[in-house]
Amino acid sequence: MDFPSVKREQLKILQVNLGYKCNQTCEHCHVNAGPNRNEMMNKKHVELIPKIIEKYKLECLDITGGAPELHPEFKSLITQVSNIDCEIIDRCNLTIFFEKGHENLPQFLAENKVTITASLPCYEQENVDKQRGNGVFQKCIRALKLLNRLGYGMNGTGLKLNLVYNPIGPFLPPNQVRLESKYRAELYKKFKIRFSNLYTITNMPIQRFAIHLKKDGKLDEYNYLLQASYNSHNLSTVMCRSLISVDWQGNIYDCDFNQQLNLPIKGTIKTINDLLTQNISLTGSSINVKTHCFGCTAGTGSSCSGSLT
Repeated sequence: MDFPSVKREQLKILQVNLGYKCNQTCEHCHVNAGPNRNEMMNKKHVELIPKIIEKYKLECLDITGGAPELHPEFKSLITQVSNIDCEIIDRCNLTIFFEKGHENLPQFLAENKVTITASLPCYEQENVDKQRGNGVFQKCIRALKLLNRLGYGMNGTGLKLNLVYNPIGPFLPPNQVRLESKYRAELYKKFKIRFSNLYTITNMPIQRFAIHLKKDGKLDEYNYLLQASYNSHNLSTVMCRSLISVDWQGNIYDCDFNQQLNLPIKGTIKTINDLLTQNISLTGSSINVKTHCFGCTAGTGSSCSGSLT
């Protein structure tokens, strides 16, 4: 089955991957990030990001990695963009708060009203440590308690704390609404932790997760599951319709997954510099789709903001 064609709508979100360096090596990571990766966006490209947001009047800057906080220009970028009417999302692994030199990071994010979207694939320690490494769960709990004390996840503060669930195996996420209710009950009962939203995201069969599946002889089976679970209702709300992804070298892609598969955006605009120097509208352009895109439309759908339906 070929994936249906998709056309881009109005651009609203700029997702920027600042680099692949990370303090963790998660089993499901689709960018193959880790402590030994040294790829980082250069300062010149980082400085273009606020200009692009202003030119296209974008609604959201979605910062990812690796651990994006490890980039030396991370705070400078946030400080500049916080002066623009634009939501800033930090896709945070939570354990970064306990790395040397990052002790004041939670306070900095709170002062700049940055939305934190954090990976927490389960409310049970065993499952989290299995996917993300030994000791990660306890660090995440410490981090979430710290963020709650700063006002994150609390009503009336304007500080959003979103959690992300990824399956720990080759299956689709459960119903997002019901799982969010379970997360709220368990995290509050055990740790008095509150949060804003839970996002369920399907694991993409690329990079590290694909290698893991292939080693277990389950890659073909998982790809079949994604195609067999195709839901056409999700096609109208897939994230690539309103988002573009920028890699650490400044190249543009339709999404973060296409970036990892080296599937460039169609058309003449190829880099963030092109976005500034050319005045061609992206609205109505064709999106580069392949079979991995079934991961976004399977079941209730999957996007950077969770379930689509």
